[in-house]
Amino acid sequence: MQSPACLLVRAEVRDEVDVPKFDTWYNNEHLPDAKAAFSVVRAWRCWSSINPGVHHAYYEFPSEEAALAVLDTDAIKALIKEFDETWGDRVYRTREILKVAQRID
Repeated sequence: MQSPACLLVRAEVRDEVDVPKFDTWYNNEHLPDAKAAFSVVRAWRCWSSINPGVHHAYYEFPSEEAALAVLDTDAIKALIKEFDETWGDRVYRTREILKVAQRID
């Protein structure tokens, strides 16, 4: 059985004045667009309670292979382009693929 995996996008909003606008944009546009474009099982996002301005978005895929494959698609390239055009250097981000090792429901 294949283990699910997540694409984690960690974003650092560099100026606190941008946080409300970023939050609204991600909520209304980016997360729904990415969920649809990636055909993921589910998508969710979180703000750090310890590091203000640090935002994590998770996109769950049925397998590690599916998560890795999305990194080479036109869909992610279009979302990255839109993100860069909207936020420029005001938001720094990184991406990771996380393979689920254990989950207890």
